[in-house]
Amino acid sequence: MINEVNAVAFRQNLGEMLNQVQYRHDSILIKKDGKPVAALVDAQLFDRIRRFKERFDTLSQQIADAYATVPEQEGVDEIDALVSETRHSQR
Repeated sequence: MINEVNAVAFRQNLGEMLNQVQYRHDSILIKKDGKPVAALVDAQLFDRIRRFKERFDTLSQQIADAYATVPEQEGVDEIDALVSETRHSQR
């Protein structure tokens, strides 16, 4: 479950919220002036997120390296063609 809390309430109830995250595996979305600024998640979920980010960064770099010598317009045209082909085949 994801709970939302403002920063003041978060500071006042930190111990209770740590328990929610640790034992119930809830997540806490912390807002300041009504806008999300941070999230408190259990360490296991954080580790998964970190690994996904590292993998995403690695794959992004591999794609960038593979297309480094391809002119930008050629790459855009290839992407547009693949998107069009995919949309057409899903009909």
